Amino acid sequence: MTGEYSLRGEGLRQVLAEAELPPLLAALAHLTDDLSILEPGLRPHDVSQVIGVAPQGGLGPAEQDRARQLAGDVITRWADAGCPPPARPAPDRMLEIMRFLAGPVDAGQLPLLYHQLGIREEVEDDPRLDVPDGFLVVVIGAGMSGLAAAYHLRRAGVPFVVFERNDDVGGVWLENTYPGVRLDTSNFCYSYSYAQGEGWEDYYSPGPAVARYLTDVSRDFGLREAIRFGTRVESLTFDESDSTWLVEAAGRDGAITRLRANAVISAVGQLNNPRYPDIPGLDAFGGRSWHTARWNHEVPLAGERVAVVGTGASAFQVIGQIAPEVESLTIFQRTPPWVMPTPTYTRKLKPGLRWLFRALPLYQQWYRFNQFWINVEGRRRFALVDPGWHQPGSVSADSQELRKALEERLGETYAGRPDLLAKMTPDYPPYAKRMLRDDGSWASALKQDNVEVVTDEVAEAYEGGLRTAGGAEYPADVIIFGTGFTASDFLHGIRVRGRDGADLHERWGEDPRALGGITVPGFPNLFLLYGPNTNLVVNGSIVFFSEAEVEFVLSCLRHLFEHRLSALEPTEEALREFYDRVDAASARMAFGVEGVSSWYKSASGRVTQNWPLSTLEFWEGTRAPDRARYRMW
Repeated sequence: MTGEYSLRGEGLRQVLAEAELPPLLAALAHLTDDLSILEPGLRPHDVSQVIGVAPQGGLGPAEQDRARQLAGDVITRWADAGCPPPARPAPDRMLEIMRFLAGPVDAGQLPLLYHQLGIREEVEDDPRLDVPDGFLVVVIGAGMSGLAAAYHLRRAGVPFVVFERNDDVGGVWLENTYPGVRLDTSNFCYSYSYAQGEGWEDYYSPGPAVARYLTDVSRDFGLREAIRFGTRVESLTFDESDSTWLVEAAGRDGAITRLRANAVISAVGQLNNPRYPDIPGLDAFGGRSWHTARWNHEVPLAGERVAVVGTGASAFQVIGQIAPEVESLTIFQRTPPWVMPTPTYTRKLKPGLRWLFRALPLYQQWYRFNQFWINVEGRRRFALVDPGWHQPGSVSADSQELRKALEERLGETYAGRPDLLAKMTPDYPPYAKRMLRDDGSWASALKQDNVEVVTDEVAEAYEGGLRTAGGAEYPADVIIFGTGFTASDFLHGIRVRGRDGADLHERWGEDPRALGGITVPGFPNLFLLYGPNTNLVVNGSIVFFSEAEVEFVLSCLRHLFEHRLSALEPTEEALREFYDRVDAASARMAFGVEGVSSWYKSASGRVTQNWPLSTLEFWEGTRAPDRARYRMW
């Protein structure tokens, strides 16, 4: 790849033909501090279409030619000058570059945007904290959030230990090894701001690539030495006499580890414990069965009769992979997913683009920034509820426009198959449930002669198959459960007792709540990452949220250290006020409408998973603890 491209002449013209131009122009303006390249006529003007993202920011052919000409001239001059290191534009000039790429940006958003570029707005102060002797933090989990916590604690000089129940890092990306497992967000958004993943090969990376990325992060930043693998935390008990947590963890050999921690960070996530359906008679089935998150690689599926229960994200990915090899595939679907057509979903990044990421400083950072910004608020309008809108199946005029466009694509996809069209057309609003991505593999699998979609409810299992409520029997050798996770059962399997012996799970019941999704009244110095109401649907990046949450934890610790305090916890009043806002905002989002069940909601029907407010509001709320909302001692 390296031999066919260069920063000059024909080689440069070849690479520019495969470049993503709007972020390239922004990167070059930053690299050289020459903003003349940001011509108004080349500003992206059609970032978020009804379906998908406009290629090249909506620039037409003539505009793209002009952008390539300008970019080529700047790159050639930069190369002829010896490839000098990047300039450091003043904040007002950085804001101008960001506005070129992202549109209206308030100066108050600059810190957030610098963060996503992975650079500092100004020379950074020493990040190390003045840590009291003997202070220790326990982190539970070494998945994406746990590694972010470990990185920031290490950087701040705070002693910590990570307990991980598995034998390696990665969390869901270690545990989910089913055929077809893949990101459904851009891998550039699913990467840390401080480790942006130079080795990405795909637009949406397969699971093994994400797992390798997290493994590389744990190794490159020296985090593995602080992780105790194969160790499951079983209980947390707060000791009021000295404001510490007694942590009990069990190794694979049954040996119990007990230690005291001054703070605990839970990074166990939301999607880590599989949910199995309650199917009577399953013991009599006689065949093999497993959940997608616990894939049995020892059982070959070629030539087998396979039943898949569920059509959520994991089952969706599995079905397209196994349909060609099995003898028969019966899919039991409760509700169909809305599908966002994504032609690049399984494609590799263009070679010239990848080469330019390596050859041109800052380009990958600005490309990642652009991906982040498109996903920050770019599609939020399609999920916002218009209180005056009363058309079934949508929540606003924008929502109806999206629904109509998606229905038209469904009509094209299933032309000649009215049976599948009827089964694959949802009756709920787009974004009320998780929307899935497809490049055509899903529909192709469903159209195969050996595949049948059953919408009648599974009533029971019998020896050799599944029987529906209507009495129909479907023979199967293997049953695969794509039935999701116990998402609202936070800290599942861990006994947590706070002040006055309060049991966290009893306190929560069916409605887990945490201030900012991070802290809980009565449980001092317990911090949750990817906690209640921090999942994302149409705005932001889950990695960005986790980084912001970890930075909030560090700001809490800094405050305790500087003021010689031992602990903090939010007040009940602050929690009530927070959820007055969150619940009201959830009711204004498609995923909060009544009559639609999903894993976004607890058994009570309240949205307990998703963040319904803006990304900027989350960022601002995680900069430092508001003393008025916390008890500290």
